[in-house]
Amino acid sequence: MIRSAEEFIALRYSDDLDEQRRAGLESASLEVWTEIVERYPDARFWVAHNKTVPLEILRALASDPDFAVRSMVAMKRKLTPDILEGMAADSHEPVRLQVARHRRTPRSVLERLLADDWSEVRKLARDRIENDDRSASPG
Repeated sequence: MIRSAEEFIALRYSDDLDEQRRAGLESASLEVWTEIVERYPDARFWVAHNKTVPLEILRALASDPDFAVRSMVAMKRKLTPDILEGMAADSHEPVRLQVARHRRTPRSVLERLLADDWSEVRKLARDRIENDDRSASPG
């Protein structure tokens, strides 16, 4: 378990690949994650990358000023439909593409993405809806 913000930073920016892996796999308390996000803005991407980061932190990072952080958040399996719904209106196209790709994105959000500015997002949303329709129909 990662016990402090300083430990996370030391692990993540270490030259040792095993230590970098620990930063991506080990858990920390909500207080430690919050401290990292507040004190080390450049490490937010790596916080979002961690496999155990709590949903409360992902919810906050979903509106981070850095699109790379938001893109990483949009790839997280544990996202809830409400977070995905908010991210579907992101200003950055690759974030919206990740939302269209996400298995937990509600159909209503996919339908909204059918009107997206970027054709790749529209196509993926359409494909997801059509595949869901095919798998739901008897036969």
